[in-house]
Amino acid sequence: MSMKYSNVIIDHCSIKSSYVLDNCCTGAKMNSCGLLTAKKEPVPLKSIEVELEVRDHVATLVSTLLYENKEDKPLEAVFVFPLPGDAAVCHFSAKIGQTQIVAEVKEKQKAHEEYDDALSSGQQAFLLEESDQSPDIFSLSVGSLPPGESASIRLEYVTELAVQADDGLRFCLPAVLNPRYQPKGSEGGSVQVTSVPASLVPYSLSFSARVFSPRPISKVESNCSLDPLQYLNTEQTQATVKLAAGHKFDRDVELLIYYKDAHQPTAVVEAGQASAKPGTLMGDPVVMLSLYPEFPQAVMSSVVSCGEFVFLIDRSGSMDCCMDNSNQQETRIGSARDTLLLLLKSLPMGCYFNIYSFGSSYQHIFPKSVEYNEKTMEEALKKVEEMDADLGGTEILEPLKHIYSQPCIPSQPRQLFVFTDGEVENTKEVINLVRDNSGSHRCFSFGIGEGASSALINGLAKEGGGHAQFITGTDRMQPKVMQSLRFALQPAVVDISVTWDLPKAVSVTVLSPPITAIFQGQRSLIYVQLTGQSPETAEGCVTVKYSLTGHPSQNQLRFSLKPAMDTGLTVHRLGARTLIRSLEMDIENEVEQDEGVKQKVVELSVQSGVSSSFTAFIAVNKDDSEAIQGPLLRRNVPAPRMMFASYCAMSCASSDICFADGGCEAEGYSLDECCDEGDEGDENYIAMLKQPRRDPLLQLVSLQKASGCWLLEPALAAALGKTSEEVENPKPSAVNKEVWATILALIWLHGFKSDVQDEWELLAMKAASWLCAQKAPCVTECVEAGNALLGCKVQKDSLGI
Repeated sequence: MSMKYSNVIIDHCSIKSSYVLDNCCTGAKMNSCGLLTAKKEPVPLKSIEVELEVRDHVATLVSTLLYENKEDKPLEAVFVFPLPGDAAVCHFSAKIGQTQIVAEVKEKQKAHEEYDDALSSGQQAFLLEESDQSPDIFSLSVGSLPPGESASIRLEYVTELAVQADDGLRFCLPAVLNPRYQPKGSEGGSVQVTSVPASLVPYSLSFSARVFSPRPISKVESNCSLDPLQYLNTEQTQATVKLAAGHKFDRDVELLIYYKDAHQPTAVVEAGQASAKPGTLMGDPVVMLSLYPEFPQAVMSSVVSCGEFVFLIDRSGSMDCCMDNSNQQETRIGSARDTLLLLLKSLPMGCYFNIYSFGSSYQHIFPKSVEYNEKTMEEALKKVEEMDADLGGTEILEPLKHIYSQPCIPSQPRQLFVFTDGEVENTKEVINLVRDNSGSHRCFSFGIGEGASSALINGLAKEGGGHAQFITGTDRMQPKVMQSLRFALQPAVVDISVTWDLPKAVSVTVLSPPITAIFQGQRSLIYVQLTGQSPETAEGCVTVKYSLTGHPSQNQLRFSLKPAMDTGLTVHRLGARTLIRSLEMDIENEVEQDEGVKQKVVELSVQSGVSSSFTAFIAVNKDDSEAIQGPLLRRNVPAPRMMFASYCAMSCASSDICFADGGCEAEGYSLDECCDEGDEGDENYIAMLKQPRRDPLLQLVSLQKASGCWLLEPALAAALGKTSEEVENPKPSAVNKEVWATILALIWLHGFKSDVQDEWELLAMKAASWLCAQKAPCVTECVEAGNALLGCKVQKDSLGI
């Protein structure tokens, strides 16, 4: 089979290493031979080496980038790349030959002027800065690299590890940087991203990790191939792991680290910097507290039966990408449709809901949220089945504004679910809008696929008092989304306060913003600065108080004030980053920028050595060597991207080749527009990819009624793998058809789909509640007959009836 893109015919089984691919939307060509950009310019970046150190739930990453100029003229190399949105960049240096140059943090405009002056005078200079549009995109400029010269760039950052639904700690090294969509009419310069398909990235990546924990390390998993985990001690509290040889830049590198007894509240006290002035953030001790509030069991045994659930679905062109290269039929939009089916079936009767979708424009199924019942659920499901990735770009701001313009429904707390691959440029503006409306709702966000903006996804959840999830690689979207629905069905925690009990000589300054959301068993992080002297044997105590369903509750943690060993300044830098982010958000919410607050951010950034939106790292080689002569050539280092992967990850020799260009989505193109319409083979392939999967679980779930019951119908028999007669004959005569059908469906779920119970548990609870309300006779007899029919051994008690 062959596919035709522009004027290039590609035979899937006979592609050679010298292939040249047409960019289907821009006409640019990419050559895989040698270090060449899309413009056939040499790439001076040779390799990236990443070393990760994880201590409990904090990660320190050191990245070494090796540059080499093989041209006959001096170069300026510019590399735009992603970092975790909450990372605190704390070190930047360059080594040329035996000369080591450590960068300083300076106000951004001054850093730019110093960089430009250095280049104009023939000096080598290095500049690292955060994008104005999004805190998860950085630009690295390597200036005046002479012919034949090499430079080694060292970049270090620290970041917190998010806790996943299965208690794993998630670290993500964003390798993929997809083009960010700039809304029509928006002002300001966009980030100029030079990118190529991941398989064409002309530099190598090596990655290794060391994990240290006070508790045993159960396992480490990844979306990439890893060498076996190596334990460093018999207690299994220290281990190393690294990427297997031959890793490709075809995905972000995700690690999931599992500890035994992970949900333990902890406090890390870090001594201040000896050279810093007491009373300053860097001079005083800083404490990082990890709290895991536990709700009373009586509250957790039931879920709320009210609420307004608003689902916002990304339908931009990039949602047609596949979820994973190994499953070419599972696209992002297809998975979103399946997930919406589960969500709609799991909602409680009597709640309210609506579904929005967006691209370059937005749509909604109902003019306003409607009450959830059989009629509205079926109407919504019909619309969901028709959803495709056909709305062009990624303009999320306008649908959010429309959602917030709708008045809240009394006694129906609003819960917003946002599904997107996160390729938006106006990240800060979107997050600010959610923050401005945080008092009226909770926001649960889902980043879909490689390259989703961590700043956007985490920012939406943090400012919206909800929870963030990332779905990459072979992850299934459904269990993660259903976990968030369980959070949304938990009663809202209100009147949250934090109080401190410390020695009289010690005062506390809280660096973190106030806690606005608490979920059962989910971590809350607090950073505080301690000023004053206290004995090392002294203790402190923090108490979190809140109200839950009208009842006051509290959780408490006592901790030693003795500084921990071997923490470096990690906690200080994370605390500084937290405070900087909070101050930056305050500035962005002001109509006129407060120069005093901006100056405070700059001073804090310079003092702590942590990056901010108003500062940059600048390093200049001021040795006495001769000035670099000749015109300076600019070389943009391409970052890997993963766009339209569902059509690019073919079999045979082309399995690691991306054919379509990421610019398509930003302009609203579909794959059909990139391909030759006359190529019948292409149309058949596209049609094959878009065929719905026949998932037995989803087939059964789709038949459930809004009330929770199933009907005894031929479609149910088919979903159970039986004929209508086989299903109807064993029914006890005293039992009505709906009760019998619902018991059969529950037995099938428990008997054959127990491995994905987290996906259907809520809708099964609704079915069990419906059954209990029927007060039907012969339930035990029905369960026994159902087990015999389906070949299961499910106990009645496990069904919840």
